[in-house]
Amino acid sequence: MHRRFALTLALATLLPGALRAQGWIQIDHPVRIGVPSSVVRVSSSVRTTIEGRVARVEVEERFRNDGAGLAEGSYLYPVPGEAAVTDFALWIGETQVHGEMMDAEHARGIYEDIVRRLRDPALLTFEGDGLLRGRVFPIPPGTTRRFVLRYTQLLRRDGDALRLQYAIGPRPAAAPREDGEPAPPPSDTFRYVVEVPDAAAYGTPYSPTQRITTSRAGNRLRIALEPDAAGDVEIFLPLRRGLVGTSVVTSAPGDQDGYFMLLLAPPAAAEGEALARDLTLVLDVSGSMAGDKLEQARSALRQAIAALRPADRFRLVAFSTRVVNFREGYVVATPANLAAARAFLDGLDADGGTNIAGALDAVLGTASPAERLPIVVFVTDGLPTVGERSPEQIAALAGARAGRARIFPVGVGYDVNTYLLDRLAVEGRGAAEYVAPDADVETAMSAVLSRIQHPALVNLRIATAPVALVQTYPSVLPDLFFGQELVVFGRYRGAGSGSVVVTGERNGHRERYTTVATFPATAAGNTFIPRLWAARRIGDLTRRIRVEGATRDLIAEVRDLGLRYGIVTEYTAYLVQEPQTAWNQPQPRALAPALQGGAGAAALQTGRDAFERAKASAVLGGVTTLESADRAAATRINQLAEASGSASRVRRAGGRLFSLTGGVWTDVLQRDSLKVVAVAPYSDAYFALVRALPEIVPCLGVGDRVLIAGRRASIAIGPAGATTWSAGALETLVRAFR
Repeated sequence: MHRRFALTLALATLLPGALRAQGWIQIDHPVRIGVPSSVVRVSSSVRTTIEGRVARVEVEERFRNDGAGLAEGSYLYPVPGEAAVTDFALWIGETQVHGEMMDAEHARGIYEDIVRRLRDPALLTFEGDGLLRGRVFPIPPGTTRRFVLRYTQLLRRDGDALRLQYAIGPRPAAAPREDGEPAPPPSDTFRYVVEVPDAAAYGTPYSPTQRITTSRAGNRLRIALEPDAAGDVEIFLPLRRGLVGTSVVTSAPGDQDGYFMLLLAPPAAAEGEALARDLTLVLDVSGSMAGDKLEQARSALRQAIAALRPADRFRLVAFSTRVVNFREGYVVATPANLAAARAFLDGLDADGGTNIAGALDAVLGTASPAERLPIVVFVTDGLPTVGERSPEQIAALAGARAGRARIFPVGVGYDVNTYLLDRLAVEGRGAAEYVAPDADVETAMSAVLSRIQHPALVNLRIATAPVALVQTYPSVLPDLFFGQELVVFGRYRGAGSGSVVVTGERNGHRERYTTVATFPATAAGNTFIPRLWAARRIGDLTRRIRVEGATRDLIAEVRDLGLRYGIVTEYTAYLVQEPQTAWNQPQPRALAPALQGGAGAAALQTGRDAFERAKASAVLGGVTTLESADRAAATRINQLAEASGSASRVRRAGGRLFSLTGGVWTDVLQRDSLKVVAVAPYSDAYFALVRALPEIVPCLGVGDRVLIAGRRASIAIGPAGATTWSAGALETLVRAFR
């Protein structure tokens, strides 16, 4: 008998405080009446092996009875989509007890009954048609039970990539506590590993949802998630077709432009011939860099020098009041030159002022051959105090001389001028990095240096596509480096199928990379794409405002995107306090000159507030995963909410921002013109609504009373709402909401 399963994991337990992830134990009753039992998860381990397009998955979970009495019940596990279960067993000591498969109707009834009794919307992640059930024999206090599930599934292909999906679900560390304090770390251990025996067949793996680490040993590829991972897992495994694997994935909500993600994945550096670099390392050694900052920066530059290849050339420049060159011009990365460079670094002392203009003048304007990529890493911790001091003048002069050089500024501490560093990054087609005073300079610089280690392609652009591609981010495609995937998010207009062609230059020759993609008019799924696009766009817009100056249209767009996707910026901070009033305002409020940006406010763009704004823009503009986007948004919300004293009245869920208004957690997108449909929680109408609009599930965990805004109608969850739907009412609401 064929069953179709959705790839989502139900997370449930009948006992408060227990960890919710993957399968769960439903306690029927403690054997000793009146004695409470507490079954908690001890560990979860997921191991996937990929051979060809087949993924073999093994899930092992352990539960322990921490209560005073015996407990018994059933272990339940929602089956992943399109899976063929090969083994499911409960271990009691050395005895293995096999499980059974429930039919769809029985499974859903059990699941909704659990959610209804627990009254916990965080459990509403199950959308499948079947559950596996294994009977749990009485678990004595302090005893652990082990469950093992094995299944296989055929991986979907998107362009030049195989797509692996899984769902961990929410975990305690991902949910805020009621008192506003950070959630404690998960009490269990979690491990998720993917093994690929044929590593040579794949490029650089990428996940748009999670932080992943990859390693290669021989011809084996290993991918691992972080121990604190939660939520959905999406991993793209690019298939090797020449130098770069290319994939396009879309999201089309309908009635508006669609969204797309373009993934360019090169192989690891060791597997391809990298372009030769002309690398310039510029280090501020003014008096303010004395101590740990200088030593950490020096250590990072030592690592950069050690990683140079024989084909590379390099320069070292130190500046304070005056500019000191290691050698005149570029030198080849010979052992003798590298040893001399290390000695030069060891002899540097921090003293004097900050001659930024002089340092830039010394390193820009030098020609590099067409087959080499000139890269400048510029590290400073202060304002210009010697020579030209106007940030606008310095940036203009640097822009005129940047030429082909890629410039990567690194600002250390709050005293840097963010206008200048952002402008240098724009002129040099690089990216600015901001290092807080208490952060490790070596770690931040090492991340920048490793990112630009092995260039593969330069001067990239999307040459052709079957539809119009607009609002792409990065707006100017950066260079592609081995071992570092390039992810582009954007919008598209119209619908169609055909070839997407990306071109780039390698050793002076133009190369083309083609993939066939479909851009639908309407299609559900891939909801991570709009949220990541919004984060990138807000990062780009706020940086543009600082560099080019604010306009009403730019500020209004930042405000509206921030509201729609729950990303609070300096231009929407007041929404934390007055969401309804602010949303209905026809024009943005007056802004201080520092927030208006542009050359006129260049000198004001320094200090802690300017640093945090610039760092927030840089982080959002470079996010590649939902995890990093959510973390960046939450950090900025906390900063601004705490500053306004309203941290306890603001929450973010499902990419939306909610404010506590009259006892109701209200979506800041809510407007008086929207019709509101009320639904009683955990009623039949509630569960039908969740099945029809699964995208609202994360929002339901914000509080007991929630108001969620849609496009032409809103949904209120509260005690006075409807418990059933009349004929056609739910379908009408879904259309209006979407």
